[in-house]
Amino acid sequence: MSAVPDPKTDARELAQLELHLNDLQETANRTGADLSAVTAPLQERIKRLQTQIGERISRWERVQLARAPGRPTALDYADRLTSNFVELHGDRRYGDDPALIGGPAHWQGRPVMLLLQQKGRDTKDKIKRRFGSSNPEGYRKAVRLMDLADKCGLPVVSLIDTQGAYPGIAAEERGQGWAIAESIQRMVRLRVPAVCAVIGEGGSGGALAVGVGNRVLIQENAWYSVISPEGAASIIWKDSAKAPEAAEALRLTAPDLLALGIVEEVIPEPSGGAHLNVDVAAAALGEAVSRHLDELSGLDSSELLAQRSRRFRALGAYREDTGH
Repeated sequence: MSAVPDPKTDARELAQLELHLNDLQETANRTGADLSAVTAPLQERIKRLQTQIGERISRWERVQLARAPGRPTALDYADRLTSNFVELHGDRRYGDDPALIGGPAHWQGRPVMLLLQQKGRDTKDKIKRRFGSSNPEGYRKAVRLMDLADKCGLPVVSLIDTQGAYPGIAAEERGQGWAIAESIQRMVRLRVPAVCAVIGEGGSGGALAVGVGNRVLIQENAWYSVISPEGAASIIWKDSAKAPEAAEALRLTAPDLLALGIVEEVIPEPSGGAHLNVDVAAAALGEAVSRHLDELSGLDSSELLAQRSRRFRALGAYREDTGH
């Protein structure tokens, strides 16, 4: 009778193998020696273990990884992947929203317009930014930046990380739903390439407002859904403690979304989550976004509009009722 796989044992073995592989690669780089005969089998074993561990992680556990303390924020990635970032403030109507920031920058040398949902790095910053949940001013600022991107011919790069739009009374009084709708509509009409990446949580219209890209990517341990697991559990079972069950029903993880055709690519994370090696996670994110921008750069504005329209109209499945 075969032994039942132990996730903790696999994780320890994976960490040891990755450490050993790094040592061998450093030795090869330093000495010029060809160690591929040793490193190739190690890389294959690492890939198999990563697959085994990934298949055993529940959807709720992935949600927890998306919220892990120290998980990289949008600004953490911007610090590593961009240069010459100039943050632009205000929606020209009411005020500025620190939960959604953006402005022109160079993404690995390429001029772009950044839209960043920023949760905050410490307790004080998270409270200031409302944990990435925007007021209407944030979405109206996003519209202003998209107008500027179209005018200047700058591709849009959007990093999504929010449980949803801010649900406060003042936000509703200032037109939260309308602001989200306007942002979605404006992004649909972009005449420049748009690449969106979910880097943590992608909740409801708050995420979709800046998620209508030609390509939508997601990190391995991020989630993207019409509602958070806690919100769904509160509605369906009147009990937020049933969030793990809701997460399973929502099929909100990166592998689910790839299988459903909601995203184009799952961006791998370091073993155990992006928070354990921010530089490695950033390198993978930067490579993926740049590659998709390269692929879209050959399309003119009419082709970009048509491709984006086809992409979102193709989502989902339905059956027409013939009346029989």
